[in-house]
Order: sequence, then C-alpha cells, then structure tokens
Amino acid sequence: MDTTQLLKGVLDVAVLAAVQHEDGYGYDIVRRLRGAGLGDVGEASVYGTLRRLYGAGALTSYVVPSDGGPHRKYYGINEEGRKMLDEQRVSWTAFANTMADLLATGTTGKPAAVKTIGARA
Repeated sequence: MDTTQLLKGVLDVAVLAAVQHEDGYGYDIVRRLRGAGLGDVGEASVYGTLRRLYGAGALTSYVVPSDGGPHRKYYGINEEGRKMLDEQRVSWTAFANTMADLLATGTTGKPAAVKTIGARA
C-alpha cells in the first residue's frame, strides 16, 4: 500500500506527538518519525507541517547557535498544541478502531443511527 496519502492525513498529529516530550529541530523530528516507523515521511513535508503548526499557534520555536554548522531552529509543543494533540488522539483512536473493525469483519458493528466519523451534523 502506498502510504503517501495516509501520511498527509496524519502528519500534523504525528509531528505533535514527536515533540510532545522533547523539543526538536526539523531533521531531528524527521528522524524521530522515521524511527517510529514512518519511513516514507519526506523532509519537505515535515518542514511545511512545522511551519503550519507554528503559524496555527500549536508550537513555539527558538534558535540554537551551532559551532559546526548553521543555527538550528527548535520547535516545542505548547498548551494549544497539547490541546490539538489530545483532540486528534481521540479522533485517531476512534477512526483506527472503526477501520480495524471494518477490515476484520466487513462491518463496524455499530447501528446506523450512531454518528459516524467525519459526518456532518
């Protein structure tokens, strides 16, 4: 399965999760994501996601000087980012459980009257 499209849908939450315990600079975050099993994640996608999350107020940033190369811009999660991560964690868990049921049985086993993920009220 080509995971490129799947990654686009979950990259925000993946990046927030990658910095939830420790700040990191761009390529460091790419390595964390790849080390966690997201081997297809592209550097440009992660850098764009970091800029977008920073612009949305979910991340803080600061620059650390480097003796042996360019300065590194570090990103850290803030309170807004933790809120976003918590909300996305709940959504992801519900979605993953629904997909697991569907793939295992061909049905979600939930009555049609239950609000479905992504459905508009």
